[in-house]
Amino acid sequence: MARTVFCEHLKQDAEGLDFQLYPGELGKRIFDSISKQAWSEWIKKQTMLVNEKKLNMMNPEHRKLLEQEMVNFLFEGKDVVIEGYKPVE
Repeated sequence: MARTVFCEHLKQDAEGLDFQLYPGELGKRIFDSISKQAWSEWIKKQTMLVNEKKLNMMNPEHRKLLEQEMVNFLFEGKDVVIEGYKPVE
């Protein structure tokens, strides 16, 4: 049976993650209150951010930026904005 959480991103009950995907206290917060669907949406945004901004995950500043964007997206309802990005039509 799948776990159910009240997803802070979707603002509804939804299927929870199977295990903690991110380390530390933030990872516990994500596990306890973010759904699989919301996490999947974040992964798409994260990939776009890394590619469009050419982020290097070896750079601590880039990792910090990505973590802040993740918190903004998952918990504060802010969408990821990339200057100059135009979706393919």
